[in-house]
Amino acid sequence: MPFPILGLHHVTATVDEAQPDLDFSVGTLGLRLVKKTVNFDNHHVYHFYYGDERGTPGTIWTTFPYHGRGVRTGVKGAGQVTRTSFSVPAGSLDRWEARLRARGIAASRIRRFDEDTIQCFDSSGLHFELVGTERDRRDPWTGSGLDAGMAIRGLHSVTMVVRDVEPTVALMREMLGFEVAGEQGDRTRVAVNGSEPGKWIDIVRAPDADAAINGIGTVHHVAMAIDRPDDQVRLREELLARGLKVTEVRDRCYFQSIYFREPGGVLFEVATTSPGFAADEDVSALGEGLRLPPWEEEHRADIEEHLVPVLVSGRSPSPTPP
Repeated sequence: MPFPILGLHHVTATVDEAQPDLDFSVGTLGLRLVKKTVNFDNHHVYHFYYGDERGTPGTIWTTFPYHGRGVRTGVKGAGQVTRTSFSVPAGSLDRWEARLRARGIAASRIRRFDEDTIQCFDSSGLHFELVGTERDRRDPWTGSGLDAGMAIRGLHSVTMVVRDVEPTVALMREMLGFEVAGEQGDRTRVAVNGSEPGKWIDIVRAPDADAAINGIGTVHHVAMAIDRPDDQVRLREELLARGLKVTEVRDRCYFQSIYFREPGGVLFEVATTSPGFAADEDVSALGEGLRLPPWEEEHRADIEEHLVPVLVSGRSPSPTPP
C-alpha cells in the first residue's frame, strides 16, 4: 500500500557564492528568504531556505553556498534532478522574459504538456524553468516586489534523469503513491495526491547519459511531503524491507527527514510538514537572523566568524540576529 505523500516539499541545490544566490532567489525570482541557517552537516556553510510567506511545503527552494570550500563544479546527468520548475501565472511570461533579460540572464521558450515555459540558468549553472499555468490556486509571496499577476506560486515540478524509467516508476507507484499523468517523447510525468503544480515529477529516460556528479551548480536532492511522523516511520520500515538503504529519521528542526536513493540513483527525501519555519522566528521576521539548531548554539561565535556577511533586501549585512 502506498504511503500518503502530499506532493513536493522542497528542492535543495549546491551553489557557488552566497550573495549572488540571495540576489537571484530573492531579487530576481522574488521568493522570500524564510530561513537563514547552516548546513547541519557542515556548520561553516549557510543553508538558505526560500519560499512563500511561511515557507509552505511545496514552495520551498533551498541552497548550500559552497564557494571556497573545495567543492568541485558538478556534472548534470543520470541519477540526478537536472531542472527545477516554478509555477507562475500563464499571462506573465512576457514580463518574466523581460525581467530576466534586463538582469543579463539569457532566457528561452519551450512548450511542454500544453504549458508555455521559460528556461534560464543562474550564475552557478543551475537550470530553472518558469511554467505559465492557470491551474495553480496557491497564494503567492509578493513581499519581494512582484505583484500577484507575476509572482511565483511555488514549485511546479522537477525533472530527473535516469537510464531506465520502469524501476523508478514502479517504486514511486508502489511505495509513494505516484501515478503516471502523461508522456511526451522520452519524458514521463508522474503525479501524486492529484494532478496540479507542486505534485508532479518528470522522469526523463536517457539510457546513454553519463552518471551525474554532485557539486556546485547541481541539485542535491528533491524532497516530498508527508504529514504524519508515524507514516514517515512506517515508510522507512517498508523501504528497508524492500532492500533500500534509508537513513535514520533526522531532525532538521523545521521538519523531520529520511533519505534514500530510488533505483535510478536520484536522492529522495521524505519530509514532514511540521513544525515549520515559524518554530524559532515570528512569521513577520522569517529569515532576518541566523538561526542555529540547539546543538550548535555553543559554536555560534566560531560559526559566525566563518560565514561571509550577506545582505538581503536592505537588511543589515551581518549573519547575527538583529
